[in-house]
Amino acid sequence: MRQGPCSEEGCFTVLKLFEHVLESDPLIDEVGFIHPSQFNLLDEEAGSSSVYQNELQPNNGTSRKFWNQDHKLGISTDVLVQLCKDAKHVFLLAFEEYKRHGNACNESQIENFSCSPGTPEIEVMRHSQAVLLLSSDFGTAWNARKLILSKKDQLSAFTEELRLSGLILSNSPKSESTWSHRRWIIKMISQRFSTPQVIITKESELVESIGERSKMNYRAWYHRCWLVIQELNKSKRWAGLHVADSSCFHYRRRLMLKILESLYVKGGNAYDKSEARKIWKEELDWNKELVERYVGREALWLHRRFLSLNWIIYFACNDSDVSPEPGESIIMNEEIAIFIDNEIHLLESSMTVPDTKFEDFQAQALHAGVYMLWLTKKMPELWRMVEEKLGTEKVKCVLSTIAQGDPHFCIIW
Repeated sequence: MRQGPCSEEGCFTVLKLFEHVLESDPLIDEVGFIHPSQFNLLDEEAGSSSVYQNELQPNNGTSRKFWNQDHKLGISTDVLVQLCKDAKHVFLLAFEEYKRHGNACNESQIENFSCSPGTPEIEVMRHSQAVLLLSSDFGTAWNARKLILSKKDQLSAFTEELRLSGLILSNSPKSESTWSHRRWIIKMISQRFSTPQVIITKESELVESIGERSKMNYRAWYHRCWLVIQELNKSKRWAGLHVADSSCFHYRRRLMLKILESLYVKGGNAYDKSEARKIWKEELDWNKELVERYVGREALWLHRRFLSLNWIIYFACNDSDVSPEPGESIIMNEEIAIFIDNEIHLLESSMTVPDTKFEDFQAQALHAGVYMLWLTKKMPELWRMVEEKLGTEKVKCVLSTIAQGDPHFCIIW
């Protein structure tokens, strides 16, 4: 026999009403569980009664179950346990029916779940939505949605799924299953439609919003870094084939700055610094390969400025979680010394011009010299190290190359 304040028929009626609320207000952007005593207070704050007050509080005095206004949904804790059990029960029945019948309607009849009402597919999507809003880590429901969505070919179906997962995160911001499902959606969008910039922007905004409300939410910030890594990997091949195009490297720099932001969020280090360090090191190594392969490409050297300076400041400078403030002197250590030593070797190899007829090699020498001079201007303490490693004659050669190739830079210097 059922326990709680409602009968078997009454409980399933509540489930139907819950699903009706979700369908009648597709713009719901926040959901939460509230004590029955809070309903009147919410009405007072909103300035009027809930949209579903009359339906959920009949004349016989039955307590209200939901509060829905201004696209906010509250679920009474009185019915939460039984409602969750009923939702799971109905979902599992629908899922079994779906698996027995396979695809209930042809793909040509489907657009954003627009099969005829009552088909197994629609029932699975409806009931799984209800289940996940009540129990966000119910893996079977997520897997069922993946199974159905994987057969879709409309972008709108996946963007709607992003909306649903965002709604679930409003109440369960640390739900690993929900974040994981969200990454799966983005992968599907990326593979089938390419990733619209608006989705990337909204994901960052979502993480920041959740990070403000839910402290120490490592899952949220990991999600943002994952998104950045996906975009870095996706744009890498194109950038490698268009090394003279500064815009693609500018885009990569913007992405990598997101990683740095995630290292120092409120509440502590929200992303594994060793992973961020690995990403940065791989970008530096890849950039060096491109610099040596495609001689004389200024865009590659400009990208290296960004990579090198931030590598020193955020990864090689110290082991603490606090980076130097702008203008603050950087204390030399062994790791910085090794890094600069390697950069000087790159400078020396780039200064070699085998034949003056090859303008690319002359440009390579110029860009390498300007790069090193720029780095020492940003960090004056490196100049002495450059002089010691290169020697007076080679330093003069570097300055001479810059003066001949870019007199304007020397005037500024």
